[in-house]
Amino acid sequence: MNLDFNKLNGLIPAIIQDYNTKEVLMLGFMNQEAYEKTIEKQRVTFYSRTRKQLWTKGETSGNYLQVKKIIPDCDNDTLLIMAKPTGPVCHTGNKTCFGESGMEFDLNYLQNIINQRKKEMPVNSYTTKLFEKGINKIAQKVGEEAVELIIEAKDHNDDLFLNEAADLIYHLLVLLSAKNYELKEVVSVLEKRHKN
Repeated sequence: MNLDFNKLNGLIPAIIQDYNTKEVLMLGFMNQEAYEKTIEKQRVTFYSRTRKQLWTKGETSGNYLQVKKIIPDCDNDTLLIMAKPTGPVCHTGNKTCFGESGMEFDLNYLQNIINQRKKEMPVNSYTTKLFEKGINKIAQKVGEEAVELIIEAKDHNDDLFLNEAADLIYHLLVLLSAKNYELKEVVSVLEKRHKN
């Protein structure tokens, strides 16, 4: 990758985006050395303009940014880095440096919550109870919710139909998590089918 570090006196901006949710996490700057270290270690490393030195995000907190993909812009003077954070990104403890309010609820966001429940297994959580019951029970719940959706589809109660559709999608996401798959892998299969 032939990057142009000359426009900003040896630095280029690096926008960090969550690989799964596509949420913008933070903005930092890299010099050539920081970029090369990021490539080598597969952990995002910046150049601190105040301290005048390299710093790998997470080196003190343990909340690293694991590099998944690096995309230069059309002028090769800005980077979009898609990464998997291992914890909160902001020094304030927030998930992003832009606060929590900008987070849009979508299926990727919901799957991240489900994955977090699987990891932490908080008490009094319905999702935790499903994971505790195991794969057979989770798969059974997907089947039950599919049947209930079919039944509601034959009636004319839109509210019940939409609620059953939501139940089915939620339980399917739990099943994917239990099988260690991500929603994007299902989307990838659909994308391949679409191209054929």
